[in-house]
Amino acid sequence: MLYPELFKSLEAARWNMDADIPWDSFDGQLLSEEQAITIKMNAITEWAALPATEMFLRDNRDDSDFSAFMSIWFYEEQKHALVLMEYLRRFRPDLVPSEEELHAIRFEFDPAPPLETLMLHFCGEVRLTQWYRRAAEWHTEPVIKHIYTLLSKDEARHGGAYLKYMRQAIERAGDIARAAFAKVGVLMASSARTKQALHPTNLHVSTQDFPRDTIQSRLPDPGWLERWLNQQIDFNKDCEARVVGGILRNLSSLFDQTFETVQDLNRFRKSIPA
Repeated sequence: MLYPELFKSLEAARWNMDADIPWDSFDGQLLSEEQAITIKMNAITEWAALPATEMFLRDNRDDSDFSAFMSIWFYEEQKHALVLMEYLRRFRPDLVPSEEELHAIRFEFDPAPPLETLMLHFCGEVRLTQWYRRAAEWHTEPVIKHIYTLLSKDEARHGGAYLKYMRQAIERAGDIARAAFAKVGVLMASSARTKQALHPTNLHVSTQDFPRDTIQSRLPDPGWLERWLNQQIDFNKDCEARVVGGILRNLSSLFDQTFETVQDLNRFRKSIPA
């Protein structure tokens, strides 16, 4: 089981909302209106850990180890939403998300193959690590800069935990797991082919709710993510290259291969026995 080991490592790295956030350093002159609004949108997006956890528990009923790990992941992701809301409560109470706004993003996802979903969320953590690093650089107010730095480090640790479960899956399922991870890896590293932000909260997950079946589509401002990435935190080609590079490096290690490009990964995917 991986859960006991992951519990210890993540517990040791856990930060405290009262002791580890420099609330007294807040400088209201350094927080713009557009920055404050993006904090609200990210708080609501982080709340999506709730329906995601419900999906993970439903689709992994035969894996108690991974399901137990969800207790850690769910706690820490909801804590991300909470610390962003606490920031707004203290300094911009008019922007605190309402319970209705939070509940709007809780809907049932369609069942999906667990291995593909695992890889999808691993890539999502790699991407969110870089998004939050850029957010910390873009913000000018010191407290929120500190918060986004903490969140980025959490997401990196979550990605590392998912990677451990991916290694375990390869030990248990061999080429079935390799094929699933390579397929989703090619998709999530092919950002140059699409203008869409390739993150689980921006992908369609419910046939019956289409087209309003992404987390982002249910936010008060469904178009905020693209503006945040392209116009505000300036998540440019160099930033995106770090995401793609991170996915390729981790899959190179996972598969004991060398992937310099998405094309290399795709060729490996095609070589896996059916």
